[in-house]
Amino acid sequence: MSDGEGAAYPTRRREAFFGRVMGKTLRPRQAELFDTLLPSLALDLSRPAPERLETLFPQPVEAVRLEIGFGGGEHLLSMADRFPRTGFIGAEAFRNGIAKLLVDLEEAPRPNLRLHPDDATLLLDWLPPASLAGVDLFYPDPWPKRRHWKRRFVSPVNLDRLARAIRPGGLFRFASDIDTYVDWTLRACRDHAAFAWTARRASDWHRPFEGWPGTRYEAKALREGRRPAYLTFLRS
Repeated sequence: MSDGEGAAYPTRRREAFFGRVMGKTLRPRQAELFDTLLPSLALDLSRPAPERLETLFPQPVEAVRLEIGFGGGEHLLSMADRFPRTGFIGAEAFRNGIAKLLVDLEEAPRPNLRLHPDDATLLLDWLPPASLAGVDLFYPDPWPKRRHWKRRFVSPVNLDRLARAIRPGGLFRFASDIDTYVDWTLRACRDHAAFAWTARRASDWHRPFEGWPGTRYEAKALREGRRPAYLTFLRS
């Protein structure tokens, strides 16, 4: 498994993660896994990215996908299980979510899964151009107050990052239960030359993605009467 060679990648401060990085105190087992398991799964951004991301995985994979903000890892794990020939990178800065996923991975390792436990923009800037088959962004923090909208992950600069990292023909998938964020994302992608919404029927944006396992955040939204939207954009 090769992470590349050469000069160290320049580091910078977090840019797109404004929420908490820590919730309730981790259980001893969870905290231990940050020292014992996470180092073997975390990407080393202090080194240049390999020309082919497939070499980041200990087993052969044919393509690489990224999930930004994987929460507790429900969807990420289901995808890794369904598509063993695809490599998956999960980016998450919230330590409690990372801890939950690490417990699952200790019990059932997935050799086609790597992690980035920090701000996803750092990872996107590290990746080689056109290196991803797709990017998933599900239930990101909506930052509902107008003065905080600039903190939303979907923005012109981050869409530029996604357009750079996703290969032509790849997909950017977005899900949210917050109407204003759905509208925000539709407008932002409409105004970006690299992305085209794939919906063909009025019902498409309320139809879950194929094989969608649901998430705990989605379950809460449904209990509270909010209808999720599922958007898919093609990288042109």
